[in-house]
Amino acid sequence: AATNLFKFLERYHPETKQEKATRLKNAAQQSEKSLAPAQVQSQQRLAFGIKNVTTLVESKKARLVVIAHDVDPIEIVVWLPALCRKMDVPYCIVKSKARLGQIVGLNTTSCVALVDVRPEDNKSLQQIVDTVNSNFAMRFKEEMHQWGGGELSEETIAKLRAQGKMA
Repeated sequence: AATNLFKFLERYHPETKQEKATRLKNAAQQSEKSLAPAQVQSQQRLAFGIKNVTTLVESKKARLVVIAHDVDPIEIVVWLPALCRKMDVPYCIVKSKARLGQIVGLNTTSCVALVDVRPEDNKSLQQIVDTVNSNFAMRFKEEMHQWGGGELSEETIAKLRAQGKMA
């Protein structure tokens, strides 16, 4: 599942400085010809870094969040899964912040968010999201419902008997 995810994310790597310069240059040339203001909006489809990802999750623009497991200090990303669950954004945790960093052209990154996909990739994104939800979100709910098992310890039973609340 992780290899499919990384192959999918590779297709949406952020633009390099050279690509950005060419895009801006082409937009400037087109606006010069038509005398209209240039449309220089970036086609950002994969955002990285904790601040950007948090903003996208809070505004519900993120379609999938991928978090690295080896972030140090862990407090940087430990609250991100709870935020994703609250905002109904699918998320997953993968090994190695270095692998995530390769996708975005850095040495390492703590997390990435997929913002938008091409129409032809919607089906494969949905398959990845379904896999992610079954492995993380649904499993989390199951674990939270099974926690504790509903059995009282011997000590608690003795205390309740002493208080007269249990026969």
